[in-house]
Amino acid sequence: MMTLYNIFPLLQALPTREPSTLIPWSLTVFVAIGFIAVIISNRIVRRRIRRSTQLTKSTSAVMEQAVKISETNVVYFDIPRNWTDKLYGHMIPDEGISSEEWKKHVHPDDLPGALRLLSLMINGESKREEFRYRWNFDYSGGKPRWGSMYNVSIAEYQPGMSRPRGIVSTLVDETKLIEQQEREKEVTERYKLIFEQSIIGLSFYTPDGWLLDANKKMREICNFDSEEGDGYFSNANLFETPPFREHVNKNHVEEFWVCSRSDIPERDMHLYLEIRLHPIRDEKGNLLYIAIATRDVTEEREMYLQSKLNDIQIQKANEEIQRYETELRYMMEACEMRVWRTSFKDRKIQFFKGLSEIEKEMTFEEYETYFLDESGTIAENFAHPEIHFTKPVAYLCYMRPVFHETEDMQWNQINNIPIYDEEGNLTGCFGLIRNMSRFIEAQERLKHETQRANESGRLKSVFLANMTHEIRTPLNAIVGFSDLLQMMSTSEEKRELIHVIHNNCDMLLRLINDIMAISAMDSNGLIMKPIDCDFARSFDEMCQSLAQRVENPNVQFIKENPYKTLETHLDEGRITQVLTNFVTNAVKYTKEGHIKVGYRIQDNGIYMYCEDTGTGIPKEQCPKVFERFVKLNDYVQGTGLGLCICKAIADRCQGKIGVDSEVGQGSTFWIWIPCEMKQVEAKGE
Repeated sequence: MMTLYNIFPLLQALPTREPSTLIPWSLTVFVAIGFIAVIISNRIVRRRIRRSTQLTKSTSAVMEQAVKISETNVVYFDIPRNWTDKLYGHMIPDEGISSEEWKKHVHPDDLPGALRLLSLMINGESKREEFRYRWNFDYSGGKPRWGSMYNVSIAEYQPGMSRPRGIVSTLVDETKLIEQQEREKEVTERYKLIFEQSIIGLSFYTPDGWLLDANKKMREICNFDSEEGDGYFSNANLFETPPFREHVNKNHVEEFWVCSRSDIPERDMHLYLEIRLHPIRDEKGNLLYIAIATRDVTEEREMYLQSKLNDIQIQKANEEIQRYETELRYMMEACEMRVWRTSFKDRKIQFFKGLSEIEKEMTFEEYETYFLDESGTIAENFAHPEIHFTKPVAYLCYMRPVFHETEDMQWNQINNIPIYDEEGNLTGCFGLIRNMSRFIEAQERLKHETQRANESGRLKSVFLANMTHEIRTPLNAIVGFSDLLQMMSTSEEKRELIHVIHNNCDMLLRLINDIMAISAMDSNGLIMKPIDCDFARSFDEMCQSLAQRVENPNVQFIKENPYKTLETHLDEGRITQVLTNFVTNAVKYTKEGHIKVGYRIQDNGIYMYCEDTGTGIPKEQCPKVFERFVKLNDYVQGTGLGLCICKAIADRCQGKIGVDSEVGQGSTFWIWIPCEMKQVEAKGE
């Protein structure tokens, strides 16, 4: 190959000529240079062609790879043949399909629109169209497999023709994308529903303090103009409104909590609000949003103020009762009057100076000796008290003094009032014994007042003594720890105080629920709502909640569920109420050991129990624990209503309830509810 580098030796080898021969020699040189230029030009052209070919191949490979990655289909519609050929993809068979076959695979709802746009291109009215339709990928004639296709069609023209020769269509399968969008939309709607239906007011602000969104409760609290937004709050910066203006640094936003009165005349807001600010940050700690949670505590504050007023009134009532009892004791001592009470079961009589202090106790046989009764009526009455003391009665008796060592006889007026239990059985009687020798007139005037005071004092003492202590205890804890909460500096201390406040709120709520349940039972009767349910599954869910009540690490919570499936018909809410009361009592009296909750099928019903290793109950006290306001330990928190409600539930279901206990060994509270077993599957079967 001739190059510029070997042209010079060639020139030097040419023979030297006379001037007459210089022109031919020059021509020869020019011809040689032209020849070399042609050679160089051809070589450059070949290199360019080779490079262009390689570039075309690379571009083609890249485009083909891009088509594969994007799952794109390319088809060509031959208008004269009325036939669609496959250029790339899996949408149509390799041999192509006819127009009629193409129409069968387009969804009937999308076919008219697709045909209309294709007609515009076939008729030369449009050169490019974009549209979507659903395509059936099944060619076997079975159940359609619909996919969502995004179509871009371009008409192909031949020179000088007004109508296209064919149409090239690129189709992207958007099925997965649309399904993903639907799933994202569903999740978005779900979280939006949770956001909108929250029982507390929620709103979100930008890091600069401008309102982004607020839920329904927040719009109600703040009296927004409409559901879409509010002019005042949209134009008011968070950091310029109280209380954030005084307590939140917009350059360093931190957690903030406050409970105070909020007055915004522009929105007619005059409320007591509990407000919590929470900054939302990304993984790097950058502030993304500011979340505000608001709760209207105006009614709670009114209840708190009313409860304080009630405390004052209850305190005054207690003072009046104490004063009344002191006066009554003085009068009884001055008038030689005593209160007496009998128990037919023990055949004993007790005499009280006041309402609680026992002065003397004796058997029925000993008491008979004080009466001067020659007819034998007194002896007959005490021999069969359940017959002769069924009605209130007052009578005068000539008898020896009961409280003074003297031989002087005296006239005593004895008042007798029978005592019945909840089942209507006569258990005893009580009354007054008064020396009528000197004060008959005074005692007669005092009789009515004593009876009324005795009954009223007993009822008030029972109710007020329980309710005063039980209501004030959690309220004092809530108020006290709420005041301390503002002075705590660390999160651990705040969490501990909040935990105490939450427990006392839960205790107060249970107390109010018990009082409301007793009130409902007295006024409307106990309402039961049995439903079909799988009690085995419901029992597991109950135990998950009950286990959280056992906070003592020395006490183990044990669940005993012998069945995998137990389809039956009963009131789950009432059963949960009974087991909750059982476990709550067990937690109070069990300091170590275990609390076991279980059930089994027994006598065409379900037998449920709660076993503990607590202090136990004396045998003689076991029947009384299901009575109202009965508390075996006054130092343990409780109203004495929980077990009474459990007994009412058992009676309403025509079931049974009881307790087996031994002092120092623990107790087992149980309830049996009759019900029909529809499907039973024991574990291990």
